[in-house]
Order: sequence, then C-alpha cells, then structure tokens
Amino acid sequence: MPDRDIVERLARFAGRLRQRGVGVCVSDEIDGAAALLLVDVDDRDEVRFALRAALKIQRSDWDTFDELLQDFWAAAPAVEPPATPREPPSRPRSDRTGPIPQWRWMQAIGQLPGEPGRERTAGDTPGYSSEVLLRRKPFDDWSPDDLPAMERLLTRAARRLRCRPSRRLVPVRTGGRADLRRSFRWAVGTGGEFLSLARRDRAVERPDVVLLCDTSGSMDPHTRFLLTFALSLKRVVRRCEVFAFNTSLTRLTPWLTPDKIGPTLDRLAAGVPDWSGGTRIGASLDEFVTRYLDTLVSAKTVVVVLSDGLDLDSPAKLADAMRAVGEKARKVIWLNPLLGDPRYRPEARGMQAALPYVEHFVPAHNLESLERLLPLLAAGGGTPRSTESGV
Repeated sequence: MPDRDIVERLARFAGRLRQRGVGVCVSDEIDGAAALLLVDVDDRDEVRFALRAALKIQRSDWDTFDELLQDFWAAAPAVEPPATPREPPSRPRSDRTGPIPQWRWMQAIGQLPGEPGRERTAGDTPGYSSEVLLRRKPFDDWSPDDLPAMERLLTRAARRLRCRPSRRLVPVRTGGRADLRRSFRWAVGTGGEFLSLARRDRAVERPDVVLLCDTSGSMDPHTRFLLTFALSLKRVVRRCEVFAFNTSLTRLTPWLTPDKIGPTLDRLAAGVPDWSGGTRIGASLDEFVTRYLDTLVSAKTVVVVLSDGLDLDSPAKLADAMRAVGEKARKVIWLNPLLGDPRYRPEARGMQAALPYVEHFVPAHNLESLERLLPLLAAGGGTPRSTESGV
C-alpha cells in the first residue's frame, strides 16, 4: 500500500492535469500510486507508460500529459534523500533487494511550480487521505452534518466541466496554435504580407444537462445527497434543468438559488408534493415528455435520471417515455444507488423497461461514483450502452 506521502504528491500532479483539462478521477490517482510501486521510477519511460495507463489518459491528452511529466521530472533534484540509508560502495546496483526507490519521481511531483514542498509535522494528516474516505463513504452512512463537505467536494469536481476542452477548434485571440488557412486569407488584404497570425484552440465543452431526481420513499437515504450533486452541477454548467418526481413531476429550477445547500434542500423538501411517498416513474416521465421535452431537450442535451427504478406504474408507459427522451437527447444516463452493491441485479420491472433506452447505467452510492459521471456529460464521453457493474 503506498504511503501517504506518495498519495499526497501524486494527487498534486493529478490536480495539475485537471487544471489543463485532462480528466483524472480519484480512483485513477489511487491506481497511479499503486503503479509506481511496480516500475523502476529511475526509468522515465517506465514511469510515463505506467502513469499514462493507470491514470487512463486519453490519446488526445498525451501531449499535455508528457509536457507536465517532463517539467516535473526536470524539477527533481539529483541528490539522495536524507532518510534513505546509503549502501556500501562495494555493493553493485544490480544486487540491490527490497522496494524500488521512489524518492526521485515523487520529489519531482512534490516540488511543483508555485507549490514548494513542506516538512510534515508530527500528527499532520494530509487532507487528501480524508477526502478519499469521504468520497468512498456510502450515502447510507452520511449525515446532514456532512453536507457542507459534500458540497465543497462536488462543486470542485463539477468545475472541471467548465474547462474541459472539446475536439472542436475555434478562433482565439491569443494562445492555441497558428491557423494558417485564416492567416493566408488575412494576408490577401495586405498585399500578401503577414502582419499577424490567426490562431485557434480547442473549444471549451459546456454541456446542457437535464436532471430528473427520484424523491420517493425508497430513495430517502440518497435523495438529499443526489440533489446536492444536482445543485453543485447547476452552478457550473451552461444550462442545467432540475426536476423532482415521485407520484408526479415538479420542476425545481426556478427554486434553486446560490444559497447554502442545507436551506435550499429544506425548501425543496417542503415544496415538492408527496416527498418520500410512492413512485410513478412512468407517469412522471410521461409528463416530462409532454410538457418539457420539445423546449428543454435537444441533440446537445444530456438527460440524467437518478432513481432506483422501483416503479408502481406500467412498464410500458415508462418504456414509451424513455424511448421519446432517447430519440431527442444526445445521450441518456441512469444513476442507480443500488448498483453500488455487487449483488444487485436490475430485475425490477421499471428498471428493465428503461434500460434499452439508456446509454450509461452507473452507480450513485457515494461521491466517487458521482465524480465518474462527469466525463460522461462531456461530448463523446464514455462508451454507448455501458454499465459500470457489468449487469
């Protein structure tokens, strides 16, 4: 198991990747720390290939990854750490036994520009370790007192959507790369003289999202936390519509304000009819299709349903509504908190009726599972008809 120092420093490196628009989640960071234990960290290529695989870096982000890795590697001091005992000079390098030394690589990551290393004091526990525990803590074990921490972590994670670059190139004033075609067109007007170069860069992805959150009794242990996720997402995406449903549909978007999460959730619970009551998913989604589908959903919209799929309605009604949504939206994602249990199988009639029209069927039982949703919201994110649990 990697020590805390390795985990903390690798987290800083992953943070720099996210600042550059490279999607790296917590589970990827943990895989990366484990991968460093298996390679010779004095071999630059081994580290590069191991971290590229463990952090699941997409091919389009390889250049950015290699650039940051090169900077951090070059920053590593070529001195032995004081805590590492020196071996006898007569002992050849090939005869060494025990763990592979990791100080050089981890020092490179630890000494990032603008983030000078610091000495660990007695009793100092890195915040990253506590955040990992919070991210993996099931919602069943959370309390209302945990909402501020959840709000902070989710808002920080959701901000990555605002800076996620797409594959589409758009004109920019500075930065990016030279746009030779536009530059030549400009030069025509100046007698063939290049007075300046046109530039272009990858557009920032700003998805449109519609969230439909189940507030019935069976979802009670999860509803407040899933709505916290919805509120955090609304703060950062370009256009986000939020609905609650149980036996009927309620549009929450006009009620959402920049206030703290706790008072907002209390206001929603008091205003939504039949909160913690029964469930009629089919009728609720049919109402959404009738009243809102044409005005709120387009080929750019991702529709996210947050529900356990336990429905009192006719499966046929739910299937018809899901088919209509799937034909209009860019993609449909279903978050099911029960999917976090490896023993779960989607055998409920409502869930079986909905699944044929769902591109991504993913768990929603803790913070980490919600963070994994974010790449799926971006254009082209994820593989169609995917299920994280494999059911």
